[in-house]
Amino acid sequence: MSSEAHTKTPKPEGNPGLMPKRRFPGFSAPWALEPLSRVLTEHKIKNTAGRDVFSVSMESGIVNQIEHLGRSFAAADSSHYTIGRRFDVVYTKSPLKAFPFGVVKQCKFEGEVALSPLYGVFTPTNPHLGLMIEAYFEAPNRSKTFLSPLCQKGAKNTLQITNATFLSGRLPLPTQSAEQQKIAECLSSVDKLMVAQARKLDALKTHKKALMQELFPREGETQPRLRFPEFQNAGEWEEDKLIDIATFRRGSFPQPYGLPEWYDEVGGMPFVQVFDVGDDFRLKERTKSKISKLGAEKSVFIPKGTLIVTLQGSIGRVAITHYDAYIDRTLLIFETFRKPVEKVFFARLIQNLFDIEKEIAPGGIIKTITKEALSDFKVKLPKIPEQQRIADCLSSLDALITAQTQKLAALKTHKQALMQQLFPASEEVAA
Repeated sequence: MSSEAHTKTPKPEGNPGLMPKRRFPGFSAPWALEPLSRVLTEHKIKNTAGRDVFSVSMESGIVNQIEHLGRSFAAADSSHYTIGRRFDVVYTKSPLKAFPFGVVKQCKFEGEVALSPLYGVFTPTNPHLGLMIEAYFEAPNRSKTFLSPLCQKGAKNTLQITNATFLSGRLPLPTQSAEQQKIAECLSSVDKLMVAQARKLDALKTHKKALMQELFPREGETQPRLRFPEFQNAGEWEEDKLIDIATFRRGSFPQPYGLPEWYDEVGGMPFVQVFDVGDDFRLKERTKSKISKLGAEKSVFIPKGTLIVTLQGSIGRVAITHYDAYIDRTLLIFETFRKPVEKVFFARLIQNLFDIEKEIAPGGIIKTITKEALSDFKVKLPKIPEQQRIADCLSSLDALITAQTQKLAALKTHKQALMQQLFPASEEVAA
């Protein structure tokens, strides 16, 4: 589709009170608050040619289902799926935590793909409007404000909204196609920067994962395949069961979550649970919950500097705590070490161990691993100087990953700030 496609759509009259805070030079016409049906047209072209099935991700957009999810969840016969083409706008009607009324994305690929028949697929009057619509729905608050009056929740939290109802919702948009293009090009330039930054971050993470596989001995081997020059002749790593290297135990505090009087969100102590353990060897700066003195009696205290591992859900996440806290039973605490161990290295080793051993964990979607099973894990250790060298290397790589993560977050924040300036304020739209 060219940028000139469908430009003969009647131009709506603007609303004098509907103006963004910041505009590109040369544009002064007021914006219009019109139903989406004025700029989007539903199409129901079916997948009779057997195109690949794509899914919609909030972070990644519209992506190949197998590449994104690792497998296909499509029906064996996808001929009734809807075709998505470049510039089409797709509404998923699938609730997410931050987007309880579904996600809106624009197709940004060449060619055609197959999309779930549950999605609404719409062709915009021009690609610039499609990109503006996607950007508008990227903010959870704007998405909720627009969609909540149109949606009804059905059984099992399903969304009940027709495509026609979706198109009846009103969105503030510029009436001049040239202004639409300017805004879309501005947002697109930020999107390209974010994509490039995300690729750089993914490359660093992939490099780290590959490096860890080389810096730790593989199954059946007693030396890593990659060693720093000063340790080339340092000999084999010593192997022991985990229970012979360290003492550890599970946290306490029975699930689900205990009694209300066990919590004190104002003056209580941090209470660490699985979702408080990040992927950067640290806890989140603020835990989701805090417990009272009464709750503390039911839990286990861990001082700053304690090594912990998640045993349920996202098993194998490791952290060295940087504040005092209490801990629940879905986490394992390493209390003392029976052999010389550099704690940061040991945390890396445990993470690498879980990456290899996760398949032994019983359970379905929510996996759990027991303390008893963990006790028999076999661990190989070098001397302290080599442990320290490996820990320093991986820590420096983590610092790079953190810096690149912060850059990506800054770009996302910048885009949201742009949206607040380039679109009329919510209170103006409501008025």
